[in-house]
Amino acid sequence: MAVVASHHIAQSITAHAWNATLSMIALCPNTSEVHIYTGTPAPDSVWEKAFVLQKHDQLVSGIDWAPISNYIVTCSHDRNSYVWSFDGTQWQPTLVILRLNRAAISVDWSPKENKFVVGSGAKSVCVCYYEADNNWWVSKIIRKKHGSTVTGVAWHPNNLLIATTSTDCKCRVFSAYIKGVDSKINPGTTFVDTKFGEQVLQLDLAFGWSFGVKWSPTGNSLAYVGHDSTLHIVSNIGPTPSHQTINLRQLPLRDILFLSETRLVGGGFDCNPMLFEIDPKRGVWTFVKFVDEAKSSTHDLKSSTLFLEAMGRFHGQTRRGTHEAFETSRASGLAHDNCITCIVPLISAGEVNGQETGEKVVQAFSTSGVDGRLIIWSFSNITELLAKLQI
Repeated sequence: MAVVASHHIAQSITAHAWNATLSMIALCPNTSEVHIYTGTPAPDSVWEKAFVLQKHDQLVSGIDWAPISNYIVTCSHDRNSYVWSFDGTQWQPTLVILRLNRAAISVDWSPKENKFVVGSGAKSVCVCYYEADNNWWVSKIIRKKHGSTVTGVAWHPNNLLIATTSTDCKCRVFSAYIKGVDSKINPGTTFVDTKFGEQVLQLDLAFGWSFGVKWSPTGNSLAYVGHDSTLHIVSNIGPTPSHQTINLRQLPLRDILFLSETRLVGGGFDCNPMLFEIDPKRGVWTFVKFVDEAKSSTHDLKSSTLFLEAMGRFHGQTRRGTHEAFETSRASGLAHDNCITCIVPLISAGEVNGQETGEKVVQAFSTSGVDGRLIIWSFSNITELLAKLQI
């Protein structure tokens, strides 16, 4: 694993998303705007700002780019969401009726791109779909299920279930089946009898705010992180799921990504992505290494010291009632120098132009965060991977 490219684009980046061909990227520079750049993940690629999407009134908190329809969906603290379509010269917005009284926090397109889900500060989740008769996007709301802000949302590969994380420290799974929008359910599908908005699973594994929920490529596993520096992996989603909690002994993670059914990567306040994998013999997930190889050995030695130092400094500040500049012993020279908040997959083996042709294994991904940097990471030669993507 190596850093392919590093782009310092803004003072801070709240979210980013790529188009299907990896020729354009949409990101929010911690403002009410979305900037679209032309460029590729290749190390010699030159990025140029092509479009600025200006419709939101407050911070844009979530972006997702549908690979097949080419629609971009955004959500914001202004309680609105827009679906953007390209007319050949400009991106045209369509307002989505969310009916929220608090900020929209996170957004995710469904695998079939006929729905998307928005998590909010109103303790509710909006499942949105297109109503052709009225030419607008409407939402059905899942209410009274969360105790606090919904920080993360993710679709199951079957297009029928959604997972959420919340600052009430819980992770939940809901049915998002909408009659007239979704096709007839296969009788063999898990939770086939559940109605829209029905909670099918609740996980009380974390003792801190929960973030970064993701499904594995097959949907057999679910993972999320806690602000108590824990990683939770749940397998065999159903009536009797199995779960494992990993105590990181590092600063908390903020986002994760399944690279395959047996590997995942997480990023957060340690500023260095962490790689985890499952032992096929024991069936136990373990930490493998820090992804940033430039300083991984030094960082490994100082990781526990960093955690204890941060906790000790915070404890001292609360007792003295002071707020001092905080400089940790984190190794210098890392690709990121502040919290990683977003991890997005780029290229998957067995995938050509968004169409799956085999087992899905993520070969490259991008990260962004509070430092305003967008970093491209790859397990293989990125130029060869990009060439295969265009076949």
